[in-house]
Amino acid sequence: MSLLSVLLNLLWILFGGLWMALAWAIAGILMAITIVGLPWARAAFNIAGYTLLPFGRVAVSRESVSGEEDLGTGPLGTLGNLIWLVLAGWWLALGHIVTALALAVTIIGIPFAWAHLKLVPISLWPIGKTILDRDAAERLQQGR
Repeated sequence: MSLLSVLLNLLWILFGGLWMALAWAIAGILMAITIVGLPWARAAFNIAGYTLLPFGRVAVSRESVSGEEDLGTGPLGTLGNLIWLVLAGWWLALGHIVTALALAVTIIGIPFAWAHLKLVPISLWPIGKTILDRDAAERLQQGR
């Protein structure tokens, strides 16, 4: 991770990243408590880590990484994402939007507001995603 990414991640934690990462962790804990929600809990904990330190990393479809469909990127993944959307996705997306709006009123907060808005799609549809370093994602993009 570059020095700039480290600096941005530290500032990010202060500007709402910590709160939203905690929200993701709470969603993961609630899903894990139900036992049936364990697949969603795993995704929530992975994205909590991404939400805590998003700079220098990107979320991509696992299908684009592996080149083939798997359980989370196929029809069961779609069903899982629909269930996630109803149970937790909408309020996590709303949290990112509200935080982005609050940050957008300051000039310094605008880049962090934009980063929160970039997390909204994964909040709504997290199953079948994986988190990669930006460099690895660029190499993957060039290799295809």
